[in-house]
Amino acid sequence: MNTTSLLSQPLATVAYIGATILFIMSLGGLSHPETSRRGNQYGIIGMAIAVLATIFGPKVTPAGWGWIVGAMAVGGSIGIYAARTVKMTQMPELVALMHSLVGLAAVFVGYANYIDPAASANLPADEHMVHLIETYVGILIGAVTFSGSIVAFGKLAGKISGKPVILPGRHFLNLIALGVVIWFGVQFAGAHEVSQGMVPLYVMTAIALLFGVHMVMAIGGADMPVVVSMLNSYSGWAAAATGFMLSNDLLIVTGALVGSSGAILSYIMCKAMNRQFFSVIAGGFGTEGGAAPAAGAVPAGEVTPITSAETAELLRDAKNVILVPGYGMAVAQAQHTVFEITKLLREKGVNVRFGIHPVAGRMPGHMNVLLAEAKVPYDIVLEMEELNDDFPDTDVAMVIGANDIVNPAAEDDPTSPIAGMPVLQVWKAKTSIVMKRSMASGYAGVDNPLFYKENNRMLFGDAKKMLDEVLVALKG
Repeated sequence: MNTTSLLSQPLATVAYIGATILFIMSLGGLSHPETSRRGNQYGIIGMAIAVLATIFGPKVTPAGWGWIVGAMAVGGSIGIYAARTVKMTQMPELVALMHSLVGLAAVFVGYANYIDPAASANLPADEHMVHLIETYVGILIGAVTFSGSIVAFGKLAGKISGKPVILPGRHFLNLIALGVVIWFGVQFAGAHEVSQGMVPLYVMTAIALLFGVHMVMAIGGADMPVVVSMLNSYSGWAAAATGFMLSNDLLIVTGALVGSSGAILSYIMCKAMNRQFFSVIAGGFGTEGGAAPAAGAVPAGEVTPITSAETAELLRDAKNVILVPGYGMAVAQAQHTVFEITKLLREKGVNVRFGIHPVAGRMPGHMNVLLAEAKVPYDIVLEMEELNDDFPDTDVAMVIGANDIVNPAAEDDPTSPIAGMPVLQVWKAKTSIVMKRSMASGYAGVDNPLFYKENNRMLFGDAKKMLDEVLVALKG
């Protein structure tokens, strides 16, 4: 016990309880855009309390304070730099990269915890066995999270193809890997010396790293938003496992909160895509983004182009308008122009609302974050279920860089890869306008019959440039 600590164990426990309450309040605040800023502040305060209570608590000696402060300075500097320089379009891959760091930390802590003789000194035999299992499982989850998140980062950043890579007999290979991990786990638990336990630990870590790569490589681009939330859950469980290894109650609770909330979010997103969670893990859905439709796969009909001036005229004459943002808006950084158009139309008495699909963009809540950044009022940003029935009474439905989430094939074509996926029914509006750079298919690689419908118009070009022209025409 560290007798020179500034906080006794009871005071440190009280601080941990306070931090836990703040973390729960943070999750509650993040559940709605209007309270998200306050929720974020709760999380910051809670983490500050947790870090200070750990540093000045009985388990850290003053001799280690310098190392801790130095590490925090380096990590904090990198975090500040990333926060100031990373673009909003790069947020999905940044989130995936952050998840990888949590997994890597769990692996390092697990190895250090096993090698350190003081970590399990004086433990009874049964408690020592539990400690070994905690260490083994913690490293396993951390390694899978680390390598899987790195692959997810590569896919989201465009450095790795979004096309699923399916190995022959992959499920059989996974079962073999699981059997090997369990067998080496028995060897690890029965090792009498640290040197004997290191070989099983090395083998398990290598298999876990390969499994993480294998798992995410097999998942297609269309499922990447679910993968991000899934890895978020994994990182939480890795943190909880780290808490067990370090006997840190706050880390256990915090990891469980992140893990369970990430799992719930993954379930919600799978439901929004009409897919089973295990079918996502099985992979195979989604090809490389931007792929052109295959020969013979183009629906009958021709597209009807529209100009920026004609688009402005339709918006000016409309009474009800629904805007559906997608990843194309994020790439073009057009959210601020969208807000200016929305503001101008509302001043003219037009009822403007935004329709948000749960998997729009590349991560959960991607479009909500972009619109909040542009200061679009929260009360006109609605979920798909809240306004899907309103499209028949809508004069203009304008799709800004979205594709798969407005594809009628999900409802009309039972053979489509996205059959059964709930979508925004923009084609039911009097006029729908789709903004795209070209006729390329969406991230799922599925062609969209919406483009060829009689009441649909195509506004081709960069979203930011074309919306700027629409705004000028509206002002004129």
